[in-house]
Amino acid sequence: NIVFIVSGRARDSLSEWFTSCKRLGLAAEHGYFLRWNSDSEWETSHFSADLDWKQIVVPVMQSYTEATDGSNIEIKESALVWHHQDADPDFGSCQAKELLDHLESVLANEPALVKRGQHIVEVKPQGVTKGLVAEKVLSNMVNGGNPPDFVMCIGDDRSDEDMFESILSTVSCPSLPAAPDIFACTVGRKPSKAKYFLDDPSDVVRMLQGLAASSIPTKPRHLAQFQCNFAVVEPDSFLAPEPVCMASGKLRCGSRTV
Repeated sequence: NIVFIVSGRARDSLSEWFTSCKRLGLAAEHGYFLRWNSDSEWETSHFSADLDWKQIVVPVMQSYTEATDGSNIEIKESALVWHHQDADPDFGSCQAKELLDHLESVLANEPALVKRGQHIVEVKPQGVTKGLVAEKVLSNMVNGGNPPDFVMCIGDDRSDEDMFESILSTVSCPSLPAAPDIFACTVGRKPSKAKYFLDDPSDVVRMLQGLAASSIPTKPRHLAQFQCNFAVVEPDSFLAPEPVCMASGKLRCGSRTV
């Protein structure tokens, strides 16, 4: 199996946290950096990003930091992030919206994208998304003669929506011999392009433990044999997905075994 952690965090942090996972793929700063395993070098996005816009963003973020107790700025290699998790919830949220509008205005002609996430406002290069990482990993598998038969994608942030959308479009590619089973899952019930959701990180851990327990290395790859009970969201409705929970048996979708 190929497993990737796709994160907005810096590559140094990911390398440190997952140093014991030698075969784990890592994508840092929303995919600006990518490493296939611990023995490979970090790759940079296929294009050379123009980061001169940082000089515009820093003083703007500094002014909001000075005006918002509990906020701070994180400087990444390819991005800048304003955090307000420790600020007053209402005031921090109000400041984040104002900062978002301010930055979108001053960066209108710059190759940068401003996005709001969980207690953050982030500015990153245009064209860098978690969705492109998903596309690259899946394409690499197909081109290497090892097309996936099972794809699971889990995320809890707005930036993860790009991945959910990408895996659904990529796996419908005619070059695939057969359409893989797709499970896009968000954490927490909220509007999402993912079809399913888990309540919290502890549910994610239990689900992954069940998936790992069902994998027998000596046998051919097969769909995980455990049970998930959930309702199916209509494909044309952008509504909160229905819950996934763990039990024993076969993987089920509504009343249909898949």
